Amino acid sequence: MSTGRRTGWCTGRRRTALVAAGALLAAVSGCGLTSGSPMVDDVRPGSVGRGQPLKGAELTVTSKEFTEQLVLGAIMGIAFQAAGAEVLDRTGIQGSVGSREAVRGGDADASYEYTGTAWITYLGNSDPLPEPDRQWEAVRDADRRNGLTWLAPSALNNTYALAMNRAAAEKYGTRTLSDVADLAESDPGAVTVCVEGEFANRADGLPGLQRTYGMGLPAGNVTQMDTGIIYTQVSKGSCTYGEVFTTDGRIKSMGLVVMADDRGFFPHYNAAPQINSRTLEKYPQIAEVLAPVTERLDNEVARELNARVDVDGEDPHAVALDWMKTEGFVKEG
Repeated sequence: MSTGRRTGWCTGRRRTALVAAGALLAAVSGCGLTSGSPMVDDVRPGSVGRGQPLKGAELTVTSKEFTEQLVLGAIMGIAFQAAGAEVLDRTGIQGSVGSREAVRGGDADASYEYTGTAWITYLGNSDPLPEPDRQWEAVRDADRRNGLTWLAPSALNNTYALAMNRAAAEKYGTRTLSDVADLAESDPGAVTVCVEGEFANRADGLPGLQRTYGMGLPAGNVTQMDTGIIYTQVSKGSCTYGEVFTTDGRIKSMGLVVMADDRGFFPHYNAAPQINSRTLEKYPQIAEVLAPVTERLDNEVARELNARVDVDGEDPHAVALDWMKTEGFVKEG
């Protein structure tokens, strides 16, 4: 999402599949984890951080580079500051690999991560679990051996979808992904799709989608582009369908129509705190600090906050701080 990028960091969305451990570590070092800047928000405890249970702690938060992750990383860091910690900001790392490995290896202490990404991309599973809680539990249990502890998940489910503009929806009448597959068979030229590069190759992206729905798309009907551009191109009708994320604020602002995943193909991508286990052993209070904040996060909140950045042009950190104050989680220092 172009409006959510910060200069000085690698860029990208979610990186494809598992790669060798050495390559993962190389990806981390390539994103410059030796740098970062202190968070210096003038906040004190509101409904979180009372008694400043993290006073004296030095914690590093990280995130991927797209808007929602930048906002979530800031929310986490602000909560830690209110609880008394000194926080180093290393948000905005390229893709999933960098932020994941930063927390796993101890270069960062915590981040908000997605259950579906962990299950498929990191842990190498091909089939997602059908229920959000079961998916989170499976990830939690599997990642213990990797030195990572997953705290309770939020209702925020940033999964994939295909969307089209209202004019195209009226013209073709598709409402589900099964409808899109039927249209691709009856009128192949009508189904042009804009996707980002990773989605075009991931098992939980376009290849798996086509297999599940029996959707045959000629290579010429698929165009790869940056995530942010997809929304604009679909809104203009340059692509009939575009890959979108269900928590993106531009869906509503651009009047896009999302196709229902009627066969339940897309995994659950519920955001949950991913904590370095050694850090959590040293500062178990982290769990109680983050719990009420995580519980408040859902798709409606995410779309609102994301839209303030991607549609209105506000700064992700400022949006996060304003929301934390509005919700009463923190107060002005």
